[in-house]
Amino acid sequence: MHVYDLQKEAQFKPERHVEKVLGRFETRWDKVDVTVACWEPGQVSPNHAHPDATEIYFCFTGGGKMKVPGQAVDVKPGQFIVHPPGELHEYANGPERTLLYRVRCGAGMASRTKEWPTNKEWKPKPEDIEYYNGR
Repeated sequence: MHVYDLQKEAQFKPERHVEKVLGRFETRWDKVDVTVACWEPGQVSPNHAHPDATEIYFCFTGGGKMKVPGQAVDVKPGQFIVHPPGELHEYANGPERTLLYRVRCGAGMASRTKEWPTNKEWKPKPEDIEYYNGR
């Protein structure tokens, strides 16, 4: 058994959101990690996908907007969102601090970033370019 207190594990930074992996596990079928994601008001994730993992976000406190191509939904405490492998998504935090609990499971946890307009220092990695050029 593994027990985590999201509020005690929370870490916030003004320059970008914090994703703190709390645990990594392997099952007979998949790899799994569990994370607390901490967001200051207005922070935005990169527009990205996980080719080999399902990603599930549960909103613990705060909220914002989750975007996928052609759709955006408000994220509120008590809701969870499931992104199947390869689904392009971006999270934009709302006006208050937010704690999201994230679970990823699959053959691999790698992320492929398509763009990150709110982070002027971001540069695509060769594997990101290759992944999106092949789509």
